[in-house]
Amino acid sequence: MAESRRTGRSLEVLRAEAAEEISMLVEHRSRQGEDPWDFMPTLPTVDEQVVLILRADSLELDAAIGARSAQWSMHPASGQGTSMGEEYHRLRRIAMQHPELTAAVWKLIGALPDVG
Repeated sequence: MAESRRTGRSLEVLRAEAAEEISMLVEHRSRQGEDPWDFMPTLPTVDEQVVLILRADSLELDAAIGARSAQWSMHPASGQGTSMGEEYHRLRRIAMQHPELTAAVWKLIGALPDVG
């Protein structure tokens, strides 16, 4: 994930990138001698990996832009005053931009119980 990613990619493209990253993780860990039966349950789903990709992009963008406008920081939906703060806002923004990823976003921030 060292290369800069372009914005405006479709969800299909993001899912393909995420699947490729997950397969690279599986290959790398397998080559390191780890048993796939042990680590496969700990890997993110494709949608969760997409959220992590978008989160990394957002972190880069936020760092480039700087601090968010003070007028929005006190809005109840901003996440200010929560234990997650900026992270909550960042992930919520991903869910709003990509509604198909909402369940993965909420799962990643711990708002949904694990199903399984």
